[in-house]
Order: sequence, then structure tokens, then C-alpha cells
Amino acid sequence: MKVFISWSGEESHKVALVLREWLPSVLHSIVPYVSSEDIDKGTRWASDIAGELDESSFGILCVTKANLGAPWLNFEAGALGKSVDKSRVCPVLFRIKRSEISGPMLQFQSTVIEKEDVYKLLKSINDACGTDSIDESRLEKGFDVWWPFLEQDLGKIPNNMLLSADLIFSI
Repeated sequence: MKVFISWSGEESHKVALVLREWLPSVLHSIVPYVSSEDIDKGTRWASDIAGELDESSFGILCVTKANLGAPWLNFEAGALGKSVDKSRVCPVLFRIKRSEISGPMLQFQSTVIEKEDVYKLLKSINDACGTDSIDESRLEKGFDVWWPFLEQDLGKIPNNMLLSADLIFSI
């Protein structure tokens, strides 16, 4: 099953790349798509993205403080959510709270980067895999093995917001 991972901005892009590498470790049947990595050179990027948006059954939006109002993220959310029956869209909130979300993204159930909530996201993706889904006990075991790697890789992403605040207070 194809999973489209949408991003906008540097921090969001780093989250997308971490998820692109991590998700298939837990769910082997999914094929994640991140535009910066999966568009072949010489390809018309807009056509490639449009095709992937159309073919994907699940979309993940990497949402950060810096891209809350990003038009491109909202465009891709709308394109992914085009068919209520066919596709699912989940904003993944990185270093932000649900209360900070507004606008069109509110219509989708979001995931915060906490073990229990990310596991629920994986269960939803697994359910969307249909006949390619894995037994829940295998999903849980695989998730428990791979969760520390996700936590570690996301923890390596610099927190630009804190760095900026620290610079202001030290002046």
C-alpha cells in the first residue's frame, strides 16, 4: 500500500525522511513516498506528485510550528482526503500540541509523537493495508522493537524554535 508523506519546510522534511525510513521496518507491505527522495531526475515533479496523491491510500502530514499555515501542506491534505471512502489522512504533530492546529487540518484525526499515539497510527495504517495487513500481535511486537529507533532519530532533529528563543534570552 502506498503512503504519501507530506512535508513543508526544513524541520518537517526531516520528520518526513525519518518516517519514510522507519515505517516499512514495522509494516513491510507499505511503500512510503516523500517527494524529495522519490521523484526521479528529469521527471515532471507536479505530475509525479499528482499521480502519487491519486494512488495513495494513506497520507501523513508532517506538521510543525513553522508550517502550520503552509498552503502546500493544506493542498496535499485536500488532495489526499478527496475520497472519504478510499483514503485516510493523518497529521503527525511534531513538537506542537493539538490545540495549535486550526483550519482544514482539524477535520482529520491527528497523531502526536508519543508511543501510544504513534502505535494507534500504525494500527490504522495496518488496517488500511487490507489483505496485506499483519496480525495485531506481530504489529505490536514489531512496533516495540522499532519504537526506540524512531524516538532516537526524531530526537536528533534540531529544535530550531528553542535555539531561537535561547539566542534572544542570551542577548
